[in-house]
Amino acid sequence: MIGWYIHHHGFGHVARFLAVQPHLSEPVIALSSMPRPDGLGSEEEWVVLPPDADAFEAADGTRVDPRDADPTVRGRLHWAPIGHPWHRRRLATIATIAAERALDGFVVDVSAEVVAFARLLGLRTVAVTQPGMRTDPAHVLAYDLADRIIAPWTQGAVPSPGLDPHVERVTWTGGISRFDGRPAPDRVDERHVLFLGRVLPPDVREASVRLLTERGWTVTSVGHDDASRVDDPWQLLTRCTVVVTAAGQNSVADVAASGARCVVIAQDRPFDEQRATAEALARWGLARRADDDISPTELADLVERAADDTPEWARWRTAGAARRMAAAIQGTAP
Repeated sequence: MIGWYIHHHGFGHVARFLAVQPHLSEPVIALSSMPRPDGLGSEEEWVVLPPDADAFEAADGTRVDPRDADPTVRGRLHWAPIGHPWHRRRLATIATIAAERALDGFVVDVSAEVVAFARLLGLRTVAVTQPGMRTDPAHVLAYDLADRIIAPWTQGAVPSPGLDPHVERVTWTGGISRFDGRPAPDRVDERHVLFLGRVLPPDVREASVRLLTERGWTVTSVGHDDASRVDDPWQLLTRCTVVVTAAGQNSVADVAASGARCVVIAQDRPFDEQRATAEALARWGLARRADDDISPTELADLVERAADDTPEWARWRTAGAARRMAAAIQGTAP
Protein backbone atom coordinates (compact mmCIF):
# COMPACT_ATOMS: atom_id res chain seq x y z
CA MET A 1 0.00 0.00 0.00
CA ILE A 2 1.12 3.55 -0.80
CA GLY A 3 0.53 6.55 1.47
CA TRP A 4 -0.19 9.91 -0.18
CA TYR A 5 -0.12 13.26 1.64
CA ILE A 6 -2.21 15.97 -0.08
CA HIS A 7 -1.73 19.62 0.84
CA HIS A 8 -4.89 21.51 1.69
CA HIS A 9 -4.28 24.76 -0.21
CA GLY A 10 -6.54 25.03 -3.27
CA PHE A 11 -7.91 22.10 -5.27
CA GLY A 12 -4.87 21.44 -7.46
CA HIS A 13 -3.15 18.86 -5.23
CA VAL A 14 -6.38 16.87 -4.91
CA ALA A 15 -6.96 17.08 -8.67
CA ARG A 16 -3.49 15.71 -9.32
CA PHE A 17 -4.11 12.82 -6.93
CA LEU A 18 -7.43 12.01 -8.63
CA ALA A 19 -5.72 12.00 -12.04
CA VAL A 20 -2.86 9.71 -11.03
CA GLN A 21 -4.47 7.31 -8.54
CA PRO A 22 -6.43 5.26 -11.13
CA HIS A 23 -3.13 4.38 -12.86
CA LEU A 24 -1.58 2.81 -9.75
CA SER A 25 -1.74 -0.95 -9.35
CA GLU A 26 -1.30 -0.71 -5.58
CA PRO A 27 -4.00 0.56 -3.21
CA VAL A 28 -3.54 4.05 -1.79
CA ILE A 29 -4.38 5.60 1.54
CA ALA A 30 -4.67 9.38 1.20
CA LEU A 31 -4.09 11.82 4.06
CA SER A 32 -5.18 15.46 3.95
CA SER A 33 -6.89 18.24 5.87
CA MET A 34 -9.30 18.51 2.95
CA PRO A 35 -12.60 16.60 2.96
CA ARG A 36 -12.90 13.46 0.90
CA PRO A 37 -13.37 14.48 -2.75
CA ASP A 38 -16.49 13.42 -4.60
CA GLY A 39 -14.51 11.90 -7.46
CA LEU A 40 -12.74 9.29 -5.30
CA GLY A 41 -13.99 5.72 -5.53
CA SER A 42 -15.70 4.31 -2.46
CA GLU A 43 -13.10 1.57 -2.09
CA GLU A 44 -10.24 4.07 -1.68
CA GLU A 45 -9.24 5.22 1.82
CA TRP A 46 -9.16 8.91 2.79
CA VAL A 47 -7.92 10.02 6.22
CA VAL A 48 -8.80 13.56 7.29
CA LEU A 49 -5.92 15.16 9.20
CA PRO A 50 -6.53 17.88 11.80
CA PRO A 51 -5.70 21.43 10.68
CA ASP A 52 -2.50 22.96 12.02
CA ALA A 53 -2.75 26.56 10.81
CA ASP A 54 -5.42 27.69 13.32
CA ALA A 55 -4.75 29.42 16.63
CA PHE A 56 -4.43 27.06 19.58
CA GLU A 57 -4.57 27.21 23.36
CA ALA A 58 -1.24 27.02 25.17
CA ALA A 59 -0.76 25.24 28.51
CA ASP A 60 -1.30 28.51 30.41
CA GLY A 61 -4.63 29.11 28.66
CA THR A 62 -3.45 31.85 26.29
CA ARG A 63 -4.41 31.79 22.60
CA VAL A 64 -1.40 31.40 20.33
CA ASP A 65 -1.20 32.29 16.65
CA PRO A 66 0.97 29.52 15.14
CA ARG A 67 2.76 32.15 13.06
CA ASP A 68 4.16 33.43 16.37
CA ALA A 69 5.31 29.96 17.50
CA ASP A 70 8.61 29.78 15.58
CA PRO A 71 7.04 27.72 12.74
CA THR A 72 10.07 28.04 10.43
CA VAL A 73 12.79 27.18 12.99
CA ARG A 74 14.80 30.25 12.05
CA GLY A 75 14.15 29.71 8.34
CA ARG A 76 15.10 26.02 8.24
CA LEU A 77 11.57 24.68 7.76
CA HIS A 78 8.28 25.98 6.35
CA TRP A 79 5.81 24.96 9.05
CA ALA A 80 6.45 23.32 12.44
CA PRO A 81 4.90 25.59 15.09
CA ILE A 82 6.08 24.98 18.64
CA GLY A 83 3.41 23.54 20.96
CA HIS A 84 0.66 23.13 18.35
CA PRO A 85 -1.34 20.05 19.45
CA TRP A 86 -2.97 19.48 16.07
CA HIS A 87 0.36 19.68 14.26
CA ARG A 88 1.64 16.91 16.53
CA ARG A 89 -1.51 14.90 15.94
CA ARG A 90 -1.10 15.19 12.15
CA LEU A 91 2.38 13.74 12.31
CA ALA A 92 1.33 11.13 14.85
CA THR A 93 -1.45 9.99 12.50
CA ILE A 94 1.01 9.64 9.63
CA ALA A 95 3.40 7.66 11.82
CA THR A 96 0.64 5.37 13.08
CA ILE A 97 -0.59 4.60 9.57
CA ALA A 98 2.96 3.99 8.34
CA ALA A 99 3.54 1.49 11.15
CA GLU A 100 0.18 -0.26 11.21
CA ARG A 101 -0.41 -0.50 7.46
CA ALA A 102 3.18 -1.44 6.48
CA LEU A 103 3.30 1.16 3.72
CA ASP A 104 5.54 0.45 0.73
CA GLY A 105 6.14 4.12 -0.01
CA PHE A 106 4.88 7.62 0.60
CA VAL A 107 4.00 10.40 -1.87
CA VAL A 108 4.10 13.98 -0.59
CA ASP A 109 2.23 16.68 -2.52
CA VAL A 110 3.50 19.00 -1.06
CA SER A 111 5.33 19.59 2.24
CA ALA A 112 9.04 19.70 2.99
CA GLU A 113 8.35 18.67 6.58
CA VAL A 114 6.29 15.63 5.63
CA VAL A 115 8.98 14.52 3.17
CA ALA A 116 11.55 14.64 5.98
CA PHE A 117 9.18 12.94 8.44
CA ALA A 118 8.29 10.14 6.02
CA ARG A 119 11.96 9.46 5.32
CA LEU A 120 12.70 9.44 9.06
CA LEU A 121 9.99 6.77 9.34
CA GLY A 122 12.02 4.68 6.92
CA LEU A 123 9.67 5.07 3.98
CA ARG A 124 10.64 5.33 0.34
CA THR A 125 9.54 8.88 -0.36
CA VAL A 126 8.33 10.63 -3.51
CA ALA A 127 8.30 14.43 -3.33
CA VAL A 128 6.10 16.39 -5.74
CA THR A 129 7.55 19.81 -6.45
CA GLN A 130 6.43 23.04 -8.10
CA PRO A 131 8.18 25.68 -10.20
CA GLY A 132 9.93 28.71 -8.78
CA MET A 133 13.06 29.60 -6.84
CA ARG A 134 12.92 26.72 -4.38
CA THR A 135 16.48 26.92 -3.12
CA ASP A 136 15.66 27.69 0.53
CA PRO A 137 16.86 25.33 3.30
CA ALA A 138 13.53 23.51 3.66
CA HIS A 139 13.31 22.66 -0.03
CA VAL A 140 16.98 21.70 -0.13
CA LEU A 141 16.35 19.27 2.75
CA ALA A 142 13.29 17.76 1.05
CA TYR A 143 15.10 17.34 -2.27
CA ASP A 144 18.12 15.81 -0.54
CA LEU A 145 15.97 13.24 1.27
CA ALA A 146 13.46 12.27 -1.42
CA ASP A 147 14.04 9.02 -3.29
CA ARG A 148 12.18 10.43 -6.31
CA ILE A 149 11.15 14.00 -7.20
CA ILE A 150 8.16 14.60 -9.47
CA ALA A 151 8.21 17.80 -11.53
CA PRO A 152 4.82 18.06 -13.30
CA TRP A 153 5.94 20.07 -16.31
CA THR A 154 8.15 19.52 -19.35
CA GLN A 155 11.87 19.28 -18.70
CA GLY A 156 13.57 22.51 -19.70
CA ALA A 157 10.36 24.53 -19.78
CA VAL A 158 10.58 26.23 -16.40
CA PRO A 159 13.92 27.11 -14.78
CA SER A 160 14.18 25.15 -11.53
CA PRO A 161 17.60 25.76 -9.96
CA GLY A 162 16.64 23.87 -6.81
CA LEU A 163 16.40 20.66 -8.85
CA ASP A 164 19.72 21.04 -10.67
CA PRO A 165 21.78 19.05 -8.13
CA HIS A 166 19.25 16.18 -8.19
CA VAL A 167 18.50 15.59 -11.88
CA GLU A 168 19.21 11.86 -11.60
CA ARG A 169 16.22 11.54 -9.22
CA VAL A 170 13.81 13.89 -11.01
CA THR A 171 10.96 12.71 -13.24
CA TRP A 172 9.53 15.46 -15.43
CA THR A 173 6.10 14.07 -16.18
CA GLY A 174 4.62 16.90 -18.20
CA GLY A 175 1.49 18.73 -17.07
CA ILE A 176 -0.91 16.42 -15.21
CA SER A 177 -4.54 17.06 -16.14
CA ARG A 178 -7.72 15.25 -15.14
CA PHE A 179 -8.87 15.77 -18.73
CA ASP A 180 -6.04 13.87 -20.41
CA GLY A 181 -7.49 11.72 -23.20
CA ARG A 182 -11.00 13.19 -23.12
CA PRO A 183 -12.30 14.01 -26.63
CA ALA A 184 -13.03 17.63 -27.50
CA PRO A 185 -16.13 18.85 -29.34
CA ASP A 186 -15.79 19.73 -33.01
CA ARG A 187 -17.14 23.28 -32.83
CA VAL A 188 -15.44 26.28 -31.21
CA ASP A 189 -17.55 29.31 -30.34
CA GLU A 190 -16.54 32.51 -32.08
CA ARG A 191 -15.36 35.40 -29.88
CA HIS A 192 -16.12 33.61 -26.63
CA VAL A 193 -13.76 34.18 -23.68
CA LEU A 194 -13.76 32.05 -20.53
CA PHE A 195 -12.55 33.48 -17.20
CA LEU A 196 -11.48 30.42 -15.21
CA GLY A 197 -11.16 30.59 -11.42
CA ARG A 198 -10.28 33.44 -9.06
CA VAL A 199 -7.94 34.88 -11.61
CA LEU A 200 -8.59 38.61 -10.98
CA PRO A 201 -9.95 40.87 -8.25
CA PRO A 202 -13.75 41.09 -8.61
CA ASP A 203 -13.77 44.74 -9.70
CA VAL A 204 -11.13 44.16 -12.38
CA ARG A 205 -12.88 41.03 -13.64
CA GLU A 206 -16.25 42.79 -13.82
CA ALA A 207 -14.76 45.77 -15.66
CA SER A 208 -12.99 43.41 -18.06
CA VAL A 209 -16.23 41.55 -18.75
CA ARG A 210 -18.02 44.82 -19.54
CA LEU A 211 -15.25 45.98 -21.86
CA LEU A 212 -15.00 42.68 -23.73
CA THR A 213 -18.79 42.56 -24.09
CA GLU A 214 -18.72 46.05 -25.59
CA ARG A 215 -16.13 44.79 -28.09
CA GLY A 216 -18.46 41.99 -29.20
CA TRP A 217 -17.23 39.11 -27.06
CA THR A 218 -19.37 36.59 -25.21
CA VAL A 219 -17.93 36.19 -21.72
CA THR A 220 -18.34 33.27 -19.30
CA SER A 221 -16.90 33.42 -15.78
CA VAL A 222 -16.68 30.29 -13.62
CA GLY A 223 -14.97 29.45 -10.36
CA HIS A 224 -14.51 32.99 -9.09
CA ASP A 225 -16.75 32.22 -6.08
CA ASP A 226 -18.63 29.27 -4.63
CA ALA A 227 -21.81 30.06 -6.57
CA SER A 228 -19.98 30.03 -9.92
CA ARG A 229 -18.01 26.85 -9.31
CA VAL A 230 -18.27 24.25 -12.09
CA ASP A 231 -17.10 20.75 -11.28
CA ASP A 232 -16.39 19.86 -14.91
CA PRO A 233 -15.48 22.83 -17.15
CA TRP A 234 -14.30 20.68 -20.06
CA GLN A 235 -17.00 21.76 -22.52
CA LEU A 236 -16.32 25.41 -21.71
CA LEU A 237 -12.56 24.96 -22.08
CA THR A 238 -12.80 23.25 -25.42
CA ARG A 239 -15.45 25.45 -27.02
CA CYS A 240 -14.29 28.95 -26.07
CA THR A 241 -12.01 31.06 -28.25
CA VAL A 242 -9.69 32.19 -25.42
CA VAL A 243 -9.25 31.12 -21.80
CA VAL A 244 -8.10 33.59 -19.14
CA THR A 245 -6.66 31.73 -16.16
CA ALA A 246 -4.04 31.86 -13.45
CA ALA A 247 -0.65 30.26 -14.03
CA GLY A 248 -1.10 27.44 -11.52
CA GLN A 249 0.09 23.97 -12.49
CA ASN A 250 -3.33 22.32 -12.76
CA SER A 251 -5.01 25.22 -14.54
CA VAL A 252 -2.24 25.28 -17.13
CA ALA A 253 -2.34 21.49 -17.56
CA ASP A 254 -6.12 21.56 -18.08
CA VAL A 255 -5.82 24.30 -20.69
CA ALA A 256 -3.00 22.39 -22.38
CA ALA A 257 -5.16 19.24 -22.53
CA SER A 258 -7.94 21.25 -24.15
CA GLY A 259 -5.63 22.91 -26.69
CA ALA A 260 -7.19 26.31 -26.00
CA ARG A 261 -5.71 29.69 -26.77
CA CYS A 262 -4.86 31.29 -23.47
CA VAL A 263 -3.97 34.36 -21.44
CA VAL A 264 -2.24 33.35 -18.20
CA ILE A 265 -2.14 35.79 -15.32
CA ALA A 266 0.70 35.23 -12.87
CA GLN A 267 -0.65 35.58 -9.36
CA ASP A 268 1.54 36.33 -6.37
CA ARG A 269 2.62 32.96 -4.93
CA PRO A 270 5.52 31.78 -2.74
CA PHE A 271 8.83 31.33 -4.57
CA ASP A 272 7.42 33.12 -7.66
CA GLU A 273 5.86 29.87 -8.84
CA GLN A 274 3.28 31.38 -11.17
CA ARG A 275 5.59 34.03 -12.60
CA ALA A 276 8.10 31.34 -13.54
CA THR A 277 5.37 29.28 -15.20
CA ALA A 278 3.81 32.23 -17.03
CA GLU A 279 7.18 33.35 -18.36
CA ALA A 280 7.88 29.82 -19.62
CA LEU A 281 4.54 29.65 -21.42
CA ALA A 282 5.12 33.02 -23.06
CA ARG A 283 8.68 32.09 -24.04
CA TRP A 284 7.44 28.91 -25.75
CA GLY A 285 4.58 30.72 -27.47
CA LEU A 286 1.93 28.69 -25.64
CA ALA A 287 0.08 31.59 -23.99
CA ARG A 288 -0.01 35.34 -23.58
CA ARG A 289 1.16 36.31 -20.09
CA ALA A 290 0.30 39.13 -17.71
CA ASP A 291 0.75 40.01 -14.06
CA ASP A 292 -2.12 40.26 -11.59
CA ASP A 293 -2.08 44.07 -11.71
CA ILE A 294 -3.19 44.12 -15.36
CA SER A 295 -5.86 46.69 -16.26
CA PRO A 296 -9.15 45.78 -17.99
CA THR A 297 -8.05 47.52 -21.19
CA GLU A 298 -4.71 45.72 -21.24
CA LEU A 299 -6.45 42.41 -20.64
CA ALA A 300 -9.01 42.95 -23.39
CA ASP A 301 -6.18 43.76 -25.80
CA LEU A 302 -4.33 40.57 -24.79
CA VAL A 303 -7.44 38.46 -25.28
CA GLU A 304 -7.91 39.80 -28.80
CA ARG A 305 -4.27 39.11 -29.66
CA ALA A 306 -4.48 35.60 -28.17
CA ALA A 307 -7.47 34.83 -30.41
CA ASP A 308 -5.09 34.61 -33.38
CA ASP A 309 -2.55 32.33 -31.65
CA THR A 310 -1.89 28.68 -32.58
CA PRO A 311 -0.24 27.26 -29.44
CA GLU A 312 1.60 23.93 -29.74
CA TRP A 313 0.35 22.59 -26.42
CA ALA A 314 1.80 19.15 -27.15
CA ARG A 315 5.07 20.59 -25.85
CA TRP A 316 3.55 20.65 -22.33
CA ARG A 317 3.25 16.82 -22.52
CA THR A 318 -0.11 16.38 -20.82
CA ALA A 319 -0.78 13.22 -22.84
CA GLY A 320 0.21 10.32 -20.59
CA ALA A 321 1.55 12.54 -17.79
CA ALA A 322 -0.55 10.93 -15.05
CA ARG A 323 0.61 7.48 -16.16
CA ARG A 324 4.24 8.66 -16.09
CA MET A 325 3.82 9.88 -12.52
CA ALA A 326 2.20 6.60 -11.49
CA ALA A 327 5.07 4.65 -13.06
CA ALA A 328 7.62 6.80 -11.21
CA ILE A 329 5.84 6.20 -7.90
CA GLN A 330 5.67 2.44 -8.39
CA GLY A 331 9.26 2.35 -9.57
CA THR A 332 10.34 3.95 -6.29
CA ALA A 333 8.63 1.46 -3.99
CA PRO A 334 10.77 -1.55 -2.94
